[in-house]
Amino acid sequence: MLKGFTHAHLACGCRIGFREGVEGSPVTVVVDDKAPGCVSQLHVRDLPLFDYREALRAPTRLLPAEEGEFEEEG
Repeated sequence: MLKGFTHAHLACGCRIGFREGVEGSPVTVVVDDKAPGCVSQLHVRDLPLFDYREALRAPTRLLPAEEGEFEEEG
């Protein structure tokens, strides 16, 4: 599932690792090492960065407004 990728470095200097996820989330991204100069409070060592399980995350987009039925003129 991971296609050979095991880790990567972010622009802030933090190192992240890719791990097998659970049902509904094929990949889990975990901060392996936090860089000393990183100012992001979201980067905490050994905690996941992204969780794509739909049931556990808040929606990231506003839902479109519901439109009423339109009647044809004529």
